[in-house]
Amino acid sequence: MISFIKGRLRGCGYAFKGAILLIKTEPSIQVQVTIGIIMTCLGLYFKISSFEWMLQIFAIGLVMSTEGMNTAIEAIADFIHPDFHNKIGFIKDIAAGAVFIAAITAVCIGVFIYWPYLF
Repeated sequence: MISFIKGRLRGCGYAFKGAILLIKTEPSIQVQVTIGIIMTCLGLYFKISSFEWMLQIFAIGLVMSTEGMNTAIEAIADFIHPDFHNKIGFIKDIAAGAVFIAAITAVCIGVFIYWPYLF
């Protein structure tokens, strides 16, 4: 049981290290973190409801996690085939498309939350 707990704690450490590396090294996630901070400040300013906070936190997490997965997919693809290749390009486009869908979803959630406060 103790080794199981130690293993899970070690895994959490690796995950935290990965999140920090992602934020420190990737401009796209840095933009997402900045937008997340701005949206959090807006939520505090407008005193959004608990349900609205849940939606907003979900939207921020959705975009940031898909951005992280996109970054990992691109890094693996570049490692496997550093030169241009149509299939690698297709894979990267699909991964970027997932981020786009998450971002559009987050924008829709943001509009639903903040429209009544702004207008």
